[in-house]
Amino acid sequence: MIEMSSLGGSEFHLGFAGDTLNTAWYARACLPVQDWDVSYFTRIGTDSFSAKMRDFLNRNGIGTDYIEEDAQRQAGLYLIEVENGERHFTYWRNQSAARLLAVNQPLLAKAFSDADIIYFSAITLAILCPEQRTVFISHLRDAARSGKTVVLDTNIRPRLWENYDILRETIMQAAAVAQIVLPSFDDEAAMFGDRSLEDCAVRYRAAGAQVVVVKNGGGTMLIADDNGTRQITDIEPLIPVDTTGAGDSFNGGFLAALLSGKDIETAVKAGHAVASQVVMQRGALMPMGKLV
Repeated sequence: MIEMSSLGGSEFHLGFAGDTLNTAWYARACLPVQDWDVSYFTRIGTDSFSAKMRDFLNRNGIGTDYIEEDAQRQAGLYLIEVENGERHFTYWRNQSAARLLAVNQPLLAKAFSDADIIYFSAITLAILCPEQRTVFISHLRDAARSGKTVVLDTNIRPRLWENYDILRETIMQAAAVAQIVLPSFDDEAAMFGDRSLEDCAVRYRAAGAQVVVVKNGGGTMLIADDNGTRQITDIEPLIPVDTTGAGDSFNGGFLAALLSGKDIETAVKAGHAVASQVVMQRGALMPMGKLV
């Protein structure tokens, strides 16, 4: 999406972001270029801003071969205002081309077939019509069965869904085809009634996920896999400047470490290290070269 982030007062900075794009950005920043390609799958318009978005991705090493153009629609737009480190969003996305990203099933199938790792979020599903959600999840299921690693961030945004029941049902359907699920506890507790990190992890493990990492707003996190559950507690608290992209950047750093051969505990700490840098600057995308 096109991102307009507040610089204070009436001034805004124009950029490009969005939850899955943010994760692709940080995965690209953290993965060895010689070992891994990172590509983005979506649908954009033929307007000048869509062209600038494609150019932006290409310049930063994120492949665009699976991005389709739609002459009737444009990229979505959102505006971010920040107060006391917390973000407030206003969206213009009803005519977003990405809402039709699952229409071209041959391209969808090729993108999944060509990938080793497929990362998506519940926002990906929320913007689709019900029929296309079914199509998207079906292709994910086929990809998982063929040996691809499917990763889901549950990223709960209630305003994007028809109602809470559909939200909960769809997220659990998606979790059932994912090997790795990355929920955020505060959102999960509010929507599913989880009373603890363990409750959240157990629910997704029961759905079929092999690995669950429960994020917790910079606090204690929990890992659940075939080796049981354990908490990650040695996390330094921060007072953030801007939490935009915090969970997305964690995901990118976590996945990059995991794909680079790190054990899961080390990968979780690597994800936290990336997110800790991102929340201390404004906007979703920190320059790749500035990540430590």
